[in-house]
Amino acid sequence: MLYHLFEALKEFDIPGQGLMTYLSFRAMMASVTAMLISLVIGKKIIRWLQRKQIGEEIRDLGLEGQLQKKGTPTMGGIIIFIAVLVAVLLFADLTNIYTIILIIATVWFAAIGFTDDYIKVFRHNKEGLSEKGKLISQVVFGLGLGLTVCFSPDIVVREKVQVAAEEIQAGKPASQSLDARSEFRTDDGEWTKEDVVKSTKTTLPFIKNHEFDYAWLSPFNGELGWYCKWAIYVLMIVFVITACSNGTNLTDGMDGLTTGTSTIVVAVLGIFAYLSGNIINAEYLNIMYIPGTGEIGVFMAAFAGALIGFLWHNSYPAQVFMGDTGSLMIGGVIGVCAILIRKELLLPVLCGVFLVETLSVMIQRSWFKFTKKKYGEGRRVFKMTPLHHHFQKEGIPAVITKPEKALPEAKIVVRFWIVEIILAVLTVALLKVR
Repeated sequence: MLYHLFEALKEFDIPGQGLMTYLSFRAMMASVTAMLISLVIGKKIIRWLQRKQIGEEIRDLGLEGQLQKKGTPTMGGIIIFIAVLVAVLLFADLTNIYTIILIIATVWFAAIGFTDDYIKVFRHNKEGLSEKGKLISQVVFGLGLGLTVCFSPDIVVREKVQVAAEEIQAGKPASQSLDARSEFRTDDGEWTKEDVVKSTKTTLPFIKNHEFDYAWLSPFNGELGWYCKWAIYVLMIVFVITACSNGTNLTDGMDGLTTGTSTIVVAVLGIFAYLSGNIINAEYLNIMYIPGTGEIGVFMAAFAGALIGFLWHNSYPAQVFMGDTGSLMIGGVIGVCAILIRKELLLPVLCGVFLVETLSVMIQRSWFKFTKKKYGEGRRVFKMTPLHHHFQKEGIPAVITKPEKALPEAKIVVRFWIVEIILAVLTVALLKVR
């Protein structure tokens, strides 16, 4: 709103008005605002949740300090939700297609998580929303996003774009680069709109120009091949959305674990979005240039700020849990952002913690069922899943027995943060590997 207000009043030449034209300034303001909102309203919402006795019901799994968490307020994802939306509404361009999609994604996945938490807390049903219900909701959104990416004229990439040398030599600020224009200079030196394309290309390290086209997976050519490549792309979008949302949900099991690791992922994606939306930076780094994605950087800055503010209350020992309201929302937004900036194939590395947590559950269940059918009793690969609980358990027979002694929860969380930082640095470094 402030962005649009200053745009409407630009003819009055208000002091400092020009700052709102800089993505970097709006991103910083959005981040700080979201952080402060999380800190301030967090206390009030926690007190309200305590008065309403909206506490987490803890099952005794034999984990150290587990029963002490009984009664800790849950549904704290509401704090993140409010902080993000307020900051984005204030500082983002609300006419930008990417901003609109991310706002819808935030509301959609927060609603799924809120429904799940509501059933658990108020209906006293420990199962919450059924797995089928969650999956259908995630798939429906994924299909909607896929069709939007396919048919929206505002979601495009530009190819073979070259920055005018005279503008670079003139020292033109990056924020005033060519992404504000409707025409672009190509290799022959002419301004043209022909570089605007609907593309199924995405970013993938180790190959030429870091670009992978889903059309390469199509077994057909011609018109049928065109439909096939978009169908493959839409299916990939659905898979990414579902995997990210469930991955963060499974990781949410220790104080500050999901919040801290998600903050790192969100920050990296926000940087990628800012760079991809700036023609000078995109050309210098040899990454795909996607007009308008700079606004995603503003959104993700607000999201990171909200997560940091929430971490103040969620760090060990937690005063509030985010619940599915927060974890499903975080995963959904991460997946959507990665797709919009064409970085979804980097997620296995960037979101390595979420991936390993999910794989640990899948491996454990599969091995338990297989051994039960073969030997008459189920056996474990890990002492307990998701993986972070494996490090809390001791004295349980499993294929993997290390560590032999249980580790304190705070130590496990910090070590997972460190691993995620390493993965984030590795993800950025991969963009320079050709």
